[in-house]
Amino acid sequence: MQQFVSALQITSVADAVDLLSALFVFAIGAGVLLVFALYVIDRTQTKHAIRRNYPVIGRLRYLMEDLGKYFRQYFFADDRAELPFPRAQRAWVYRAAKGVDTTVPFGSTRSLAHVGTKIFVNCPFPQLGDATEPPGNVTVGPYCRHPYTTDKYFHISGMSYGAISKPAVQALSRGAKQAGIWMNTGEGALSPFHTEGGADIVFQIGTAKYGVRNDDGSLNDDKLRAIAELDQVKMFEIKLSQGAKPGKGGILPGEKVTREIARIRGIKQGKDSISPNRHPEINSVGELLDFIARVREITGKPVGIKMVLGAYGWLSGLCEEINRRGQESAPDFITLDSADGGTGAAPQPLIDYMGLQIQESLPTLVDALLVYGLRDRIKVVASGKLTTPSGVAWALCAGADFVTSARGFMFALGCIQALQCNTNECPSGVATHKKHLQRGLVATDKAERVYRYASTMHKEVGMVAHSCGVDDPRMLKRHHCRIMGANSRTIGLHEMFPPGGSFKPAIDKPDTITDGSMGTHHGMDDVAAR
Repeated sequence: MQQFVSALQITSVADAVDLLSALFVFAIGAGVLLVFALYVIDRTQTKHAIRRNYPVIGRLRYLMEDLGKYFRQYFFADDRAELPFPRAQRAWVYRAAKGVDTTVPFGSTRSLAHVGTKIFVNCPFPQLGDATEPPGNVTVGPYCRHPYTTDKYFHISGMSYGAISKPAVQALSRGAKQAGIWMNTGEGALSPFHTEGGADIVFQIGTAKYGVRNDDGSLNDDKLRAIAELDQVKMFEIKLSQGAKPGKGGILPGEKVTREIARIRGIKQGKDSISPNRHPEINSVGELLDFIARVREITGKPVGIKMVLGAYGWLSGLCEEINRRGQESAPDFITLDSADGGTGAAPQPLIDYMGLQIQESLPTLVDALLVYGLRDRIKVVASGKLTTPSGVAWALCAGADFVTSARGFMFALGCIQALQCNTNECPSGVATHKKHLQRGLVATDKAERVYRYASTMHKEVGMVAHSCGVDDPRMLKRHHCRIMGANSRTIGLHEMFPPGGSFKPAIDKPDTITDGSMGTHHGMDDVAAR
């Protein structure tokens, strides 16, 4: 060993050059041996045709394919082309969250003649300035022992602790408190990090009932009652389906199920957390209303449902059953998610092809409630890719009382749309439980960004409302918005979806059907058998 150390000792420049030369030759030799070994491996393996036909070089394909998703958004995709969120939308959120100037120069980069483009109609005599009265209060749950009242209309949608990281939850909680908005727990139960910031909480009851479950997965009344005793928990949301995966329960890969997450959810550490695709207790509209009544009686607080609208004939059965029982039996709110909603992990057939988009489903739901006289009783929360003022203003025009966003607030936290949510490798620390990646997300700093994003959203939606001639954004109506058609002419949202006229009650009122025009009553078992 002493001789080896002596050989490495450098006594002159010549010795240094000799050492570097030797290391260079060694590196070249090792590289040649590595290439030869890879050549033999690629040539003899049988699983990958490209590597077998093009040894060593073929491996570059997989490297470039993996790197491509990171570089496209910076070098190749234009401001309006990228999906799911183009750079222009993300950039607005980033600027709003940082509190910097959100104005843009020269002219719109948006194709205003594109079919489906939303255009808000300015009035000839708009409000003077922006210093108008704040939005009015809205009360949810008038028949509850503890109704909930807020004047804010933009809130944080469901994101589970597990799907997102501890510092992300902490930042959201603190920022929500500062902005005066609510924060939805997602189906992953209530963690201490949700409550530490002091924000109002909407507790989501998913199909696995994490945090309020018995060992067999059924609802534990005592655990639910204990959650409801927390003053911060203002409402409860029964999740029927989620935008990115309607018909499929929550999916949390085992790698993200840490000891702490397993304890909070009441599941096993390191095992995939797969929720059932529906609540076993709920197989009809009657059972749904029974379950809502049970949760409301235990908690004394407003109880709503979250769903994606696909088949909508069943809404007739739901509304008629509510009117038969009495309006106090109705859900206090309905959170309507969109087919293009977000998720940490979902099967691609569901994320690409299942459910209706919010542009169609929101007016349909609002009109169903109007037809059956339930619009004032049931508050409507719109969710799903509504991250900018135009989307929020449109939802208010269509009839929503509130709008919630998850990915918008993820961008406020620093998400760069790396599409690594399901791998535990999120580079911004938002959707990972690896400590070295979480280190980049400082909760105190990001809480300020959450606050500024929510505040800027309320300010700029208010600006749209003022341009349309109304003081309160909730006064926006369908005639304030027009949609670009195929002939480069717009049509009013009120013409496309006449208030109360876009929903046609089903002839029968089945609990579960695939088409509102079906003439027979089919339960879940009948549909599954066909």
